[in-house]
Amino acid sequence: MKATEVPEIAGAYLFEPTPYADERGFFCRTFDADVVRSVGLDPHAFVQDSVSRSVRGVLRGLHLRSGAGEAKLVRCSSGQIFDVVVDLRPDSPTYLGRAFFELSGETQKTVYIPAGCAHGFQALTEIADTSYRIDRQHDPSEDVTIAFDDPELAIPWPLPVTSMSQRDREAPSLAEVLKHQER
Repeated sequence: MKATEVPEIAGAYLFEPTPYADERGFFCRTFDADVVRSVGLDPHAFVQDSVSRSVRGVLRGLHLRSGAGEAKLVRCSSGQIFDVVVDLRPDSPTYLGRAFFELSGETQKTVYIPAGCAHGFQALTEIADTSYRIDRQHDPSEDVTIAFDDPELAIPWPLPVTSMSQRDREAPSLAEVLKHQER
């Protein structure tokens, strides 16, 4: 497994495993504590694993947590997604930087998203399962959502949106969220 820094987002990493494929399918290590530790992350900091299933065109995000934030490892375990990370840490050298990834069940690549960054994705295949490893217990009162189509972010979503949650549909602009966070 190889870890690569993501230049657009300070402190973000892309973990690329080596799937072993044969006529049966493949086998792949998707998490390696030693590799995670080698880039300065605590592998024991992650306390919750979750998975979402989406159908083609579904968009989830852009989401982040207020307060101490939430760091996470995100991987598409089956299917394919267009994954987006936006740096919203005012003191970061990559503040407002954006990074885009195609994550898939074929490659099993994982993105480490530091606390204070917004995250979203769109399913590119008929079914896409996305796995999350999170460093804090979820607290819905800290959920923050930013409009997926905010012109300031100009995210190039690859497909028309077929479905999204009401919360995501009604999300405020980036400017509104940033103004609220300053208080």
